Amino acid sequence: MTSTSGHEMLLSTTTPGDLNRPIVPVNVTDQVVERLATAVALGMYVPGQRLPSERELAEMLSISRSTVREALSRLTDAGYLAPRRGRNGGYFVLAEWRSSSEELVRRHLTARWAEFEALFDARNLVEPLIAATAAERCDDDDRAAIAVALEAYTVAGDREASRLADAQLHHAIAAATHNGLLIDFSMRMRASLSLNLGAEPYTPAVRDAATIEHEQLAAAVIGGDAGRASTIADGHFRVTERLIRELRRRVEADGP
Repeated sequence: MTSTSGHEMLLSTTTPGDLNRPIVPVNVTDQVVERLATAVALGMYVPGQRLPSERELAEMLSISRSTVREALSRLTDAGYLAPRRGRNGGYFVLAEWRSSSEELVRRHLTARWAEFEALFDARNLVEPLIAATAAERCDDDDRAAIAVALEAYTVAGDREASRLADAQLHHAIAAATHNGLLIDFSMRMRASLSLNLGAEPYTPAVRDAATIEHEQLAAAVIGGDAGRASTIADGHFRVTERLIRELRRRVEADGP
């Protein structure tokens, strides 16, 4: 979509009380570059991993493919990405940090920090409740779905497989609440904290810790232990918050 001045309106990360509010009618390509550089710095996409397609990114961010294409070209020129042609082609991450990362990340996080704080708070309040409710209401179909998703995460061989299985597991747990609003809330929080790019921050250490926490959380929900499910969820869902806060501290410490 476009504004009367010819600038597109890139949707911001959403908060429960301010859904789908446009950021500001400024150069959207700049905002996409900043957002993708931040995502790469957080490990939402790691070196060697293919980004979503132009079409997928355009849909995720509610902008035109031409804007996405321009942003990807600029990130390629800056050394973040490498395009590959062919059936399995696309844009692949080359490096998580470049000389321009500090400024790009600072601009993205600083302008939206109040939104991030609201998102952290809302998620920390509600996700433990979702886990506890799932444990109380879980039926045999839910238990089977959670077990399948847990196995998929455990055997995932790469970042993309881990991302898909992680989303599958948390959706299965939210679905066990049998409450559409709670399911929707959980998915919206996930989308918002992934910068609407479909993946939460990731490192090998996060993956190792998540494997253990997923097993514990799934066992608590399947076993009907609401208190333990809530406690595990409370710690598990703070990982993304911690990584985003650490990145902000990094760019502020290195700044002028």
